[in-house]
Amino acid sequence: MRVPFLDLSDVVSELRPQLDEAWHRVMDSGWFIGGPEVEAFEHEFAEFSGAKHCVGVANGLDALTLVLRGWGIGPGDEVIVPGHTFIATLLAVSQTGATPVPVEVDALTCNLDPAAIEAAVTPQTRAVIPVHLYGQLADMAAIATIAQKHGLLILEDAAQAHGASRDGAQPATHGHAAAWSFYPGKNLGAFGDGGGITTNDDALAARLRTLRNYGSTVKYVHDARGVNSRLDTLQAALLRVRLGHLQQWNDRRKAHAVAYLAGLAPIAAAYPDLRLPVVASGSDPVWHLFVVRHPNRQSLAAALAERGVNTQQHYPITPQQSGAYRESLGGVKLPVSEQTAAEVLSLPIGPHLTDAQRGYVIEMVGEALATL
Repeated sequence: MRVPFLDLSDVVSELRPQLDEAWHRVMDSGWFIGGPEVEAFEHEFAEFSGAKHCVGVANGLDALTLVLRGWGIGPGDEVIVPGHTFIATLLAVSQTGATPVPVEVDALTCNLDPAAIEAAVTPQTRAVIPVHLYGQLADMAAIATIAQKHGLLILEDAAQAHGASRDGAQPATHGHAAAWSFYPGKNLGAFGDGGGITTNDDALAARLRTLRNYGSTVKYVHDARGVNSRLDTLQAALLRVRLGHLQQWNDRRKAHAVAYLAGLAPIAAAYPDLRLPVVASGSDPVWHLFVVRHPNRQSLAAALAERGVNTQQHYPITPQQSGAYRESLGGVKLPVSEQTAAEVLSLPIGPHLTDAQRGYVIEMVGEALATL
């Protein structure tokens, strides 16, 4: 058996009639920038997320960057970020001219360690960006308490957390804004790039709508030095289709995760170097990724590939160790983040993974570990 990591053609197969209808609706409307489809998606996603506003933008990186710009963060400011995340979290800070300050992640959940935030605060610190990694929310109650104590703004990187909650709260509940990616492989993915921002702050939402459109709300009247970062009309229409299935598909992911945890538990007991994901108390993750850890990750991945199981690594190198940041942040030592990056391995999970495929993956993990 061959098990792909994620096959997006399955999404099209299941939703083809609705996707075709949405495509024709946009084509027939003659409205290809902004318009009713974007406005409808923004309303529907805000409602789904429990937020007052959703502002559609071109991609997840822009979502992060525009919020920071909307707050006036720039040169001389510092923004605290996790030491283990996709590099976009840091790139957004750098694009404003501010300085990203990586701190440690929790050894169990891989999310930002609240205790590490307080130790990193300086007079220049303006904001913190918790990342809801792999679809599980960070400890936002603790982070919010620390942020309030030090007067910090909170921007939640929710690119992998569509529909996730913790203690009943969704992204942008504790934070001031949440940035979303609609990259095709996300739980809520477009068929190209796309992003969004949710917030309950009326003034910030208005500012973001200006910044995303060349700094303009009235044609040819430009009140700010904005950018061109608009959610594509066609993508908005297609996202509306997928949004209607998001909860159901998240439930499928959760069922696979429960079965993975049960099936892999005896294997992890026999091979203690294999570490399974840990769900924090009160968390309801959406399992964007199912990430195990092993000190011999490369050999395990190769052994699984030989058996037809496709895996990926999210993320094999910390941003501060990358070429982009080695010169400025290479001296930052975060042993937990570095060990996490060296060990993580993502197994196939998604709404179209079959029970038979999942069972095969579990079996092959045990077989592969026996060869290491």
